[in-house]
Amino acid sequence: MKIVYSDEVILVCVKPAGVLSTDEPGGVPELLRRELGDPRADVRTVHRLDRVVGGLMVLARSAAAASELSRQVRDGEFQKEYLAVVHGDCGEGGELRDLMFRDKARKMSFVTDTPGKGVQEAILEYRTLGRCEGLSLVRVRLITGRTHQIRCQFAAHGHPLAGERKYSTLEDPWPLALWSCLLRFRHPRTGESLCFTLSPEQTEPWACFSDYLKSDNLKA
Repeated sequence: MKIVYSDEVILVCVKPAGVLSTDEPGGVPELLRRELGDPRADVRTVHRLDRVVGGLMVLARSAAAASELSRQVRDGEFQKEYLAVVHGDCGEGGELRDLMFRDKARKMSFVTDTPGKGVQEAILEYRTLGRCEGLSLVRVRLITGRTHQIRCQFAAHGHPLAGERKYSTLEDPWPLALWSCLLRFRHPRTGESLCFTLSPEQTEPWACFSDYLKSDNLKA
């Protein structure tokens, strides 16, 4: 586990794709305890990334820090942005606003036109950074935090993510191209505004957009 920032209150790390966010065997908290050399260290998940998604995560190192970070998430003060490679051209950018429900039995989310029990509004904003060989690189800011929201909404609007297996019938040769590239929040103890950015590794299909993925560009 790569640790980007650490103090006595929080840890910011790079979650590898394929690793669970939650505190269970092989999950991010356990791997961080190994990295810290303390199997009993207090490391708590306060937000999640899908198992197949990599990128930045912040974890709390105390109950008080976890409570404050969770409050920021609930109150919309915790900003998360993602990079994704999608199929097709989805314009210069805009907002996707849909009704979405979660089918727990199938472990999938679905966009629907019909309000009802368990249906919630899903909102995200995006802008297109570049295009290459029938693919587009988009930067996404989540307004709501529904399960599989980015993957489900872009697929529902005709632009499934590259490497998508659950919400697309396309047979891409790559892993899912979705990356947590920015976290912005207030330090749970000091109140200081913190911002962390990180680009994905330049493997396919990301390598096609290398000019757009320079770290300085992510701070904008």
